[in-house]
Amino acid sequence: MLSAQDAGLPLHSVSVAGAVLRENGRLLAIQRRDNGAWELPGGVLELAEDPQAGVYREVLEETGIEVSVDRLTGVYKHSTRGVVALVFLCRPSGGTERLSEESKAVAWFTPEEVSARMSEVFSIRLLDALDGAGPHVRSHNGCHLT
Repeated sequence: MLSAQDAGLPLHSVSVAGAVLRENGRLLAIQRRDNGAWELPGGVLELAEDPQAGVYREVLEETGIEVSVDRLTGVYKHSTRGVVALVFLCRPSGGTERLSEESKAVAWFTPEEVSARMSEVFSIRLLDALDGAGPHVRSHNGCHLT
C-alpha cells in the first residue's frame, strides 16, 4: 500500500491548544524552552485521542493546570508546514502552575499582554477565543495571517 506522501496526497498534522481563561480575564501562556516564544499550551493530537482529551492532556503536561474544555473557538492552518491547530476555550479546574520539558515559564496574561508578548499567529488564537464569535477559521504562513 502506498503512503499518502507516495500517492501525492497532502500530509497534515493536527494539533490542539487550550485558550485557558480565568474568571479575572487573564489567559494562560507558556514560554517555550526551544525558542523562547510565548504561546498558548498545546501540541500534537495523538492518533487514538479525541480533541478535548488532547487539550486537557497538553495543558496539564505543559503547565500543571487541569482544565474543563468548553468549546472550539478556532481552526488555524500553517499553510507551509501543513499543521492544522484546533483551539478550545477552557476554564481552569485545578492543579498548580509548574514548568515542564517544553515550558520554561508559565504566566497568566491580560489580553493586552497577549498582544504585546506573542507573535500575531499565536495571539490571535487567544484573542479569537475571547470574542465569542467563533469558531474562527484562519490560515498563516508561520509569521503572519494570510
